[in-house]
Amino acid sequence: MKCALVTGGSRGIGRAICQKMAGLGYYVLINYKSNRAEAEKTLALIAGTGELLQFDVANKTQIQNVLGNWIENNQNNPIEILVNNAGIRDDSLMAWMDEEQWEKVLKTNLDSFFYVTRLVLNDMMAQKYGRIINVVSLSGLKGLAGQTNYSAAKAGVIGATKALAQEVARQGITVNALAPGFIKTDMTEGLDEKELKALIPAKRFGLPEEVAAAAAFFASPEASYITGQVLSVNGGLYT
Repeated sequence: MKCALVTGGSRGIGRAICQKMAGLGYYVLINYKSNRAEAEKTLALIAGTGELLQFDVANKTQIQNVLGNWIENNQNNPIEILVNNAGIRDDSLMAWMDEEQWEKVLKTNLDSFFYVTRLVLNDMMAQKYGRIINVVSLSGLKGLAGQTNYSAAKAGVIGATKALAQEVARQGITVNALAPGFIKTDMTEGLDEKELKALIPAKRFGLPEEVAAAAAFFASPEASYITGQVLSVNGGLYT
C-alpha cells in the first residue's frame, strides 16, 4: 500500500492535496488538529481511501505518540509522500507582537517540519525512495510587513528544504517546497481581494487545486531529478 501523509489536510490547500494524492493511487493519511467534521469531509471526498490522524503539529509529544505509533504498526505500508502543509498565521507588527504569537507561529510552521519529517525520513531512507513537499509561502520568500513571525518560519523551512535535499538525494529522496501566493482559502478570507488582485499579474487569487497540481508533479516519479527547489504558485506576483 502506497501511503501519503498530508498535515493540515482537513481544509483548503491540504484538502485539495489529499484529493490529488488519492487520485494518484495513494492511501492518504489526513492529519488534523481539532476540526474533525472538516477532516471527515476530506475523507469522504477521497472515497475512504485513507484515514484520519489527529495530532497537533506544534506538539512533538503528540507527533511521536500518534504518528510514531502509526509508523510502528504499519511497517509494510511505508509513507512515500510527505506533504508538510499545516500552518497558522498570527499577524502583528513586531513592535506589538507578544512572545506567544512568535512562539506559536514558529512551532506550528517550522518546528513541525523537523519533528514530522524526522519520523518519516527513516523509512524513506530504508526504501531508498521518498518525496517530501513543504508548503511554504510568498511571505517566506519576499517577507511581508506584519508577518515577521510567519515570514521567519516559512523562510526557515525554505532553508531546511535546501539543506535536507542535499543530505538525502543519494537515497532517492527529493525535498522541494511550494510557495503559494494569494490562494482562496480560510487563511485569505479576511483579505481585501479586490485591492490585492490589482497587484497580481494574473488578476485573480489562485485555487487550492492549482497548488495541489504542483504538489502532484513534485510527488511524481518524473520529478526524480528535481530537488531542493522552491516553486512559486502566485500568478506572477513575486518571482
